[in-house]
Amino acid sequence: MNHRDKLIQIYELISKKSTVVEIKKIPQEILGKIDLIAQNCSKQKGVYTVLVTLLIHKTLHPQQDVRFHQENLPNGFSGRTIDTKYITPTLKSLGLPSMSESGWLTRSLEQPFPYLIDYQGKIGGKGVKDAFLSILDFLEAKVKSTNQQKIAEQMTIYLLQAVVEIAKEETIEIPKIDDNKKSEIKINDIVSALEEHFYCKTYTAKGTSKLPVIAVYAIYELIIKEVNRYQNCILKPLGSHTASDRTSKSAGDIEVHYSEPPTSLLEVIEIKFEKPIDKHIVAIATEKIAKFNPQRYLILSSANVKQEDVSDISRMIDEVANKYKCQIIVNGVLPTIKYYLRLVNDLSEFINDYSALIEQDCEINFEHKQKWNEIITRFR
Repeated sequence: MNHRDKLIQIYELISKKSTVVEIKKIPQEILGKIDLIAQNCSKQKGVYTVLVTLLIHKTLHPQQDVRFHQENLPNGFSGRTIDTKYITPTLKSLGLPSMSESGWLTRSLEQPFPYLIDYQGKIGGKGVKDAFLSILDFLEAKVKSTNQQKIAEQMTIYLLQAVVEIAKEETIEIPKIDDNKKSEIKINDIVSALEEHFYCKTYTAKGTSKLPVIAVYAIYELIIKEVNRYQNCILKPLGSHTASDRTSKSAGDIEVHYSEPPTSLLEVIEIKFEKPIDKHIVAIATEKIAKFNPQRYLILSSANVKQEDVSDISRMIDEVANKYKCQIIVNGVLPTIKYYLRLVNDLSEFINDYSALIEQDCEINFEHKQKWNEIITRFR
C-alpha cells in the first residue's frame, strides 16, 4: 500500500456514516491542536498538507521519525516528494483543501531543520506553529514506539474528519445571472464589482493575488470565441498562481495558442497584483519571449507602471519588437478588463464564467468565494 492508497482508505472510512471511529489514547489537548490545524486548513494549507503527509507516512513506516522531513537530515526522508507524488494530488481528487504542488513549497516549512519544538520556521496563523510542532512532538516523543503507528492513524482520521466537515461548510454554489437581468448589466458596474472583490480589506487567507488572473482568464474565454484575431485559438488551462516559473514551465499566467498547425504561441498575459511594472519585470518577460516566442506579451498590474522606469521600459519594448518581433504591452488590470468587456456580446456570460472559475479554483479560499457571492447579488 502506498501513501495515496492509505489516504483514500482513511477517507473512505470516515465517509461511511455508519462507521464509528474511536479516537483513543490521544490527550484532549492534542485533539484541540489537531482541531486548530483543521480550522486553518484553507488559510494555512501548507501546514495542514505537510501534517497529513507526515501522519500518513508514519502509518506506513512507523520506524521513521517523521520530524526529520528531508533526506539531508539525519535518518531523514523526502516528505516533499511523497506530498508531490501522492498526497496533494489525492487531496485534490477527493475535493479537499490542497496546495498547488506541495506543502513544502511554503517557505516556513521547507527549512532544512527537523520539526522539533524549537523549529525556527516562521509558520503563520495564531497558535498554528505551536499546534503543528506539539502534535509531532507528542507522536514521536511521548507515545511508545509500539503504539505510534496506531496513534498516527487515529490522528489522521481525526484531522480528516474535521477537514471534511469544514470543507462541506465552506462549499459555495454561486448562482448564475437570471436571463431577465442581463439587459441591466453595465460595464462600469462589473469593473466596480471586480475592484471591490480584488481589494477587499477583510481577507485573511492567501489566494487574493489570483483573483485578477481569473478575471482576465474569464474575459479571454469569451473573446477567443467572439474576436477575429483569436479564430482557431485555444486557452491553455489555468494553472497554479503559486507555482514557480521553473516548475510551471509556462510563459506567463495565461497563454493563448493556435489550435491548428503550426500550434505556436500567439499571446501571453502576465499579471501582477499590487506590484508596479518595473524594468526588472520587463527583463524577465524578455527572457520568456526569447524562450517561448509569442507574438504578443501583455504585462498587466493592479499597480500600473513604475514611473521612474517608464523610459527604460519604453526602450526595452522597442528592443524586443526589433529583435524578437514580439509586441510587449504594459497596462493596468482593470483598464484592460474594461476595454475587453466592450468586445463581449453578453456581459452576463463574463460574470457567470468568472463565478464558475472562482467556485472551482482550489487556490481561491472560502472568504473570496463568499465575498463574490455577496457582491453579485446586486446583479441578480
